[in-house]
Amino acid sequence: MDTDNALAAFAALAQSTRLDVFRLLVAHEPEGMPAGEVARRLDVPHNTLSTHLGILARAGLIEAERQSRLILYRARLDAVRELASFILKDCCGGKPDICAPLIADLQPCCPAAGQNTDTPAAKEARHV
Repeated sequence: MDTDNALAAFAALAQSTRLDVFRLLVAHEPEGMPAGEVARRLDVPHNTLSTHLGILARAGLIEAERQSRLILYRARLDAVRELASFILKDCCGGKPDICAPLIADLQPCCPAAGQNTDTPAAKEARHV
């Protein structure tokens, strides 16, 4: 990730509705959510949500997948991992032990490819 991509991601998340949308999609990984369900849960008009989804997608934070007649939106957890890595690249003056607690906190959110993300907390968040 470069500075321009990081700025685009932060700019996309620097608006309350988009941040709420992104957090909701993160909570519903890996299955994703259709736009109508996102709009209903967040009480956002469909046309407004469409604009927000487009901004998040252009920033590389979410992706859409067509499944039959539905379009499911998903958070790109790899983008979250890249953004966190970009921020923490030179963390703590080369003393990784200082950043270890922060990195450990990110592990359940952004596991390496192939790891199970369906923790009890994630299941609970999806059923709110």
